[in-house]
Amino acid sequence: MEVCDMGAYPGRVRSPRRLTMGQVNLARRERGKERRQLPKEVGECYSERIALESDLILIRLRYRPCCDLCEETVDPHGRAMLAITLGLEGQSGYQGGDGAELAFRAGFTTITAFRSNHGERHYRAGETVSQLRLLVGEETLKKYLGSERTKALLGNGGVRQLAFRKNTTLSQGHATALNGHLGQPGPGLLDMHIHALSLLAEQLRLISPATPAPSRLGCWDIEKLERVRDLMAERMDHPLTIPYLCAEVGLNEFKLKEGFRRYFNTTPHRMLLEMRMRKAHALLESGCQVAQVAYRVGYRHPSNFSTAFSRFFGRAPKAVFGKRRG
Repeated sequence: MEVCDMGAYPGRVRSPRRLTMGQVNLARRERGKERRQLPKEVGECYSERIALESDLILIRLRYRPCCDLCEETVDPHGRAMLAITLGLEGQSGYQGGDGAELAFRAGFTTITAFRSNHGERHYRAGETVSQLRLLVGEETLKKYLGSERTKALLGNGGVRQLAFRKNTTLSQGHATALNGHLGQPGPGLLDMHIHALSLLAEQLRLISPATPAPSRLGCWDIEKLERVRDLMAERMDHPLTIPYLCAEVGLNEFKLKEGFRRYFNTTPHRMLLEMRMRKAHALLESGCQVAQVAYRVGYRHPSNFSTAFSRFFGRAPKAVFGKRRG
């Protein structure tokens, strides 16, 4: 589990406007999506939520308060949860009743686990805060991690920070796609589900690997494996090969493949394919032509890309093309 320096945690402000949970209004509920907003006198502050499953909830938050704001939060979920928050714009802070402090900043992912929480969220006057939050319940986690790993991840107390790291290229892509779907009159639930689970899978690989790294896989080796993963995301439009990746990070081929199996529970080929297909799906949704997408995710022949995409998703690229346009 990774816990980094939170840096610019906004902290408490001297004389904020204080709001209780009872002052948050349910403004609209339609097509499975809820919109909640704060009283108009504190500014344009609202959140939208949609339940993709009973235990998998997506929330988009956008606040621009006209005054320093302190908003009460008292265990709104009523059960153990994992929260993955991607900061898209601005920053906010959380101060727990037990003294826990959390930061939410643009460009960073904050991952927390809790079985109960009682605290305050802090926002600065005039600062726009935009966040995308995925809430994952215990039953959903058990489906993918099993009971023991889920219990270890969620713990048995208040709010715990599990990770604070820069948004990856993959997670940013999923956030953009999910934001686009949430902004549509009739959200595409299937595509949202795909992006949400892909985002969850990426984060779980980092905070709860399937098998503990063996002792002979040292810290330097792990850093190199993570660098390979980042190179795949950054250069997926290039013809990446195992020898090339090995040379870039200084690992031999055996250690690279074995390290991927032990640390990521997958193969380099499978991880690269998944990255390319998820990126391709998002590009097609945004209206990019099939040939353009093929080149941008590393395929020199669109026909080969179409075959790989159809095999991966079970439908042709043209079936996805342009879903978020207009």
